[in-house]
Amino acid sequence: MIEITANRINVPEVLDFVRSHTSGGVVHFLGTIRNDNDIDGLLYECYPEMARKVLETIVAETKKRWSVEKVSVVHRVGWIPVGEEAVVVAVSSPHRAEAFEACRFVIDTLKHEAPIWKIEGGKRVACC
Repeated sequence: MIEITANRINVPEVLDFVRSHTSGGVVHFLGTIRNDNDIDGLLYECYPEMARKVLETIVAETKKRWSVEKVSVVHRVGWIPVGEEAVVVAVSSPHRAEAFEACRFVIDTLKHEAPIWKIEGGKRVACC
């Protein structure tokens, strides 16, 4: 599951996608908008076609490096209010250590490589 959406992320759906009877570990990361400097929310922009390709590449690399069963990456764009998720990553694997390592790799790599930006004070800044 790889998705870029303007809609609120359905976290249970993202988690359900990666669950299986053979996964001993399901790890997820929720990147949530926090009230930092008394804001009401954040605006995210992206180049959707390229962002999707980058996310697909990250998921493929994750599956090469670790014995993971499934990976979900859902990133929201547009205006996101405080308290809601901007990004959700979920990974399932037979073993928890691989699930933790793979999930961290996905979110860290997404942050540095995906063409998704937060808009703060009228300026684009790195995502997540």
